[in-house]
Amino acid sequence: MAGGSSIEYIQHHLQNWTYGKLPSGYERYDGTVLQESVWTSALSSQEAKDMGFNAVHVDTLGWSIFLGALFLFVFYFAAKRATAGVPRGLQSFVEVVVSFVDTTVKDMFHFKNSMIAPMGLTIFCWVFLMNLMDLIPVDWLPVAAAKIAGDPNFYFKVVPTTDPNATLGLAIGVFILLIFFSIKSKGLLGFIKELTFHPFAPPTKGFGILLAPLFIIINFTLEFVSLIAKPISLGLRLFGNLYAGEMIFILIALMFGAGLFLGLFGGVLQLAWAIFHILVITLQAFVFMVLTIVYMSMAHDNLDESH
Repeated sequence: MAGGSSIEYIQHHLQNWTYGKLPSGYERYDGTVLQESVWTSALSSQEAKDMGFNAVHVDTLGWSIFLGALFLFVFYFAAKRATAGVPRGLQSFVEVVVSFVDTTVKDMFHFKNSMIAPMGLTIFCWVFLMNLMDLIPVDWLPVAAAKIAGDPNFYFKVVPTTDPNATLGLAIGVFILLIFFSIKSKGLLGFIKELTFHPFAPPTKGFGILLAPLFIIINFTLEFVSLIAKPISLGLRLFGNLYAGEMIFILIALMFGAGLFLGLFGGVLQLAWAIFHILVITLQAFVFMVLTIVYMSMAHDNLDESH
């Protein structure tokens, strides 16, 4: 495979199926000029970029919703068929997962909130299923989607967590819950006080009180950066690890078109990387869940009461 086609192959596999609005007068990738603004699927990465912020990654949303629904269905089905006897098959697997997550939550979260364990279970299973899509050979589903669409250049990504919109979306959801539980646990004034009176307590006596506003500004700056860094690091960590894993699978796939010897070697590499990647996708789901639990614990921790 030539260098140019290799680059196009990689770029194609990294582009999402993007649906958005193009303005009137826009010259499309196929040479047509739009007479009026339309909502349509992007034919190139440039079109996807020109669609702007309101564009939607249809494949990311579709697979995320499907895998979330699959998780709910499997656990609901297992719960409906659960028996009091020795668990077997699906029930045994579900009980192991639930017990594992419940133990993790109890070890890390020492407050009363019945929502945290179900949240941890949902995050772990949902992120794991989205990561698991990375083990499907990179060409299978995109090629099938292209044939169904009747367009050999149709964009279709199948790993939602290789899209920063998905991982940062999850992280922002966790961040909103962090703010919500912080205010619920500490009160609005308590939450504001935590941002402005820690880690340096402003002076409250004598002439030092004149420096109190400076202390408050310093505290707020430090705490605000720390607060904003939580969702960003949470989302980008998951995205970076899965994106790197997908890139390796794509690069290995290029070897299949480079002759028999490299094709066979690529097959061995793909199997080895897939086996190792099972650990990566599981670990990343676990890390995302653990950090979420840690953040929820921080939200419930009232510093004033602890002192």
